[in-house]
Amino acid sequence: MKQLSRATGRRKESVARVIIREGGGRRLVNVRTFREYFDRDGTTIHAEEPLRLCPSADRIDVIADVRGGGKSGQAGAVRMGLARALAAMDETLRKPLRDAGYLSRDPRMTERKKYGQPGARKRFQFSKR
Repeated sequence: MKQLSRATGRRKESVARVIIREGGGRRLVNVRTFREYFDRDGTTIHAEEPLRLCPSADRIDVIADVRGGGKSGQAGAVRMGLARALAAMDETLRKPLRDAGYLSRDPRMTERKKYGQPGARKRFQFSKR
């Protein structure tokens, strides 16, 4: 199999390494299919979104290795890595992928817990006396 492109995607605490190859349209995440790994339909659809803009999507195999975070963040990381790999494979796809927002990294992260407090935003009850 000829490797077409590889790219890295990130979302929250998740990191996805995505490889796309010529093939029969297989979609694998951590050696399982997208549907098996992302147990909800919404996360599966979210991860596969960049393929809708690719005319030869049925002839591309996607292999992703994802680490860290939860399933939602991992789906976002796979989406970004897949979009970057498609853009590297075919420069004509870069503009539609950019316009759809698939090449932009989502900067939202979990806010850290502050010392002397029970959580990131939560405070201990104020006592006037």
